[in-house]
Amino acid sequence: MDKSEVKNRIIKLRSEIARLRDAYHTKNAPEVTDEVYDSLTRELRMLLAKYPQNYKVDDPNAPENRVAGKPLEKFVKVKHRVRMLSLNDAFSYEELYDWEKRIKKLLLVGEVNYFCEVKFDGLAVSLIYEDGKFVQGATRGDGFIGEDITENLKTINSIPLSLPRRGARGEVDREEEIPKYLEVRGEALLSKKTLEKLNLINQKEGKPLFANTRNAAAGSLRQLDPQLAKERNLDFVAYDLNLGAELPNGSSAPKFHSTKHEILRHLGFKVEKLEAKCENLEEAIAFIKKFEKVRPDFPYGTDGVVVSVDDLKLQAVLGVVGKAPRFMVAFKYPAEKATTIVKEILVNVGRTGVLTPLAVFEPTLVAGSQVSKATLHNMDQIERLGLRIGDTVVIEKAGDVIPKVVEVLTRMRTGKEKKFKMPTHCPTCGGKIEKRNIGMKSGEDFSVAYYCSNPKCPAKNERYLEHFVSVFEIYELGPKILRRFKDEGLITDAADIFTLTKEDIAPLERFGEKSAENIINEIKNKKKIPLPKFLWALGILHVGEETARDLAIHFGTLEKLILCVRQDLTQSISIENIGPAVLKSVSDFFDHENNLNFIKKLKKNGVIVESYKLKATSYKLKGLSFVLTGTLSGMSREIAKEKILALGGKVVGSVSKNTSYVVAGADPGSKLKTAEKLGVKVINETEFLNMLD
Repeated sequence: MDKSEVKNRIIKLRSEIARLRDAYHTKNAPEVTDEVYDSLTRELRMLLAKYPQNYKVDDPNAPENRVAGKPLEKFVKVKHRVRMLSLNDAFSYEELYDWEKRIKKLLLVGEVNYFCEVKFDGLAVSLIYEDGKFVQGATRGDGFIGEDITENLKTINSIPLSLPRRGARGEVDREEEIPKYLEVRGEALLSKKTLEKLNLINQKEGKPLFANTRNAAAGSLRQLDPQLAKERNLDFVAYDLNLGAELPNGSSAPKFHSTKHEILRHLGFKVEKLEAKCENLEEAIAFIKKFEKVRPDFPYGTDGVVVSVDDLKLQAVLGVVGKAPRFMVAFKYPAEKATTIVKEILVNVGRTGVLTPLAVFEPTLVAGSQVSKATLHNMDQIERLGLRIGDTVVIEKAGDVIPKVVEVLTRMRTGKEKKFKMPTHCPTCGGKIEKRNIGMKSGEDFSVAYYCSNPKCPAKNERYLEHFVSVFEIYELGPKILRRFKDEGLITDAADIFTLTKEDIAPLERFGEKSAENIINEIKNKKKIPLPKFLWALGILHVGEETARDLAIHFGTLEKLILCVRQDLTQSISIENIGPAVLKSVSDFFDHENNLNFIKKLKKNGVIVESYKLKATSYKLKGLSFVLTGTLSGMSREIAKEKILALGGKVVGSVSKNTSYVVAGADPGSKLKTAEKLGVKVINETEFLNMLD
């Protein structure tokens, strides 16, 4: 971006962040997820750090330096004695190490001890105690002034209304006076289970649903009826305290942040037990990794771990910059969503000739890795999103390896964005592009797809080769090797793969005897293939893995399928799960002489297509449909499918309301979340095996 573009981007980001912050903190009505908000804020800080010369980076009124929302007029305003700060974020271990370098440079020390604690996703509040009595509770507000919510906070059972007569040092074996003034800071929380119950009630009553536990907790406390707050069954977890200037006789101020947690526990406050004193940053990272494993089952919403310099004297030396302390950082776990700018939209030509638009954007960290591209599938998807080149978009990589664009932030537009148009000629071969209506399996819905009309398009051939070897499971032949073999003239189509010899490959640069031998051995071992996989490998339009299986179940052999097409019987047959548009595509493929010659060539070169017969042992699963996700320990997914089919059940590729069961193995993908959202029954591997017995 040039200077003017950077300036305009900063202005846009500041404006949108301020608006989203107001919706989140002041109105308790978030419009985007925390991940999207964090991503926009991170981009703004990056631009300000990279181009500081022309902008007021340290402007305290700028949205990136604000702590939370302004106090609402209906509450009494409370001025905090000590400003309630927010935290800077770290999204990777590299950023944690960068933070450590900065603080060590300021402290002029070799090693620093740290303290790690859970970062809760609730409402930050301040509790004031005078002579051991709870006298006032307030929200963080803008950090300087909050809202008095004392009566609402009194309804939370885990907030002590009076403190035990114990020493400020937490020494429970001796009686001492407690400080005349004590401020406790912590997080008002609502559990995940309570959120589910509240949203069920709201859904039945036609009320808006709470977006998350933080939103629900804030909405419960920032209203005028304490009875409503009491009904919400809120909780409170303490994480910091400020002692008055005058400490009780014989007491001394704590020296470490970890000691504050001990004091809070002795005073009767609930403090999260998952915490750790760490001698170095490596130990802190170990705690972060440990908590990540239990985080999904944690009863409260959390998005990371807070890492602090434990020594309070060192904290004082480091001080505060802007809205955040230097001595403390919040490590955020990899977000499944992030924002970025679409720089251009390219077009890829697939193995069937279909043109697929591909969004290219600024490299962005999402779900733990940098991504710079995402498929847009087709023009229908682009139009559904309302996407333009230059738009700020939300990308998601939730459980899936492949990122996707899920939303366009239209408020971030500058007016320079451009609409995308599908090319009229193939970007690879220059062939004419055809627009076709595509029927879905049901035969009821149609969408528009664009195809290269040139049957000899090299891009189509290259993608087809990659698909073919993938289905045949010839893993030694990656895209680069296939391209090399084509460039060397060793193969012209997929059938030629089965004629390769070790002597063909070994002389090639960067191969050699061993790699050539590995390739040839794998090819030899993959010449025999079941009919369903063979039909899938052929790359017939609309025929994926499940449709190929349905065809194989119906016809049994390749010869019977070809004969049916030759005798023009496909129009009169009915196959379960296959609509007329798909059947026509199959008929057109096998009616084409070039395709039949290709199959003959494969057989001549040693490929054996095994007939397929579903051996039904019983029909105990008849009428039931299954979706498999994740890794099964006792069998492959292929075998699991065979067992379901053998018992009269169906295996489908995607989850819908009509799905009977989702079988979830280890590391399940997004299908599990879809099942939970739709209320489809999810079973584990053990339950699945019991059904098969």
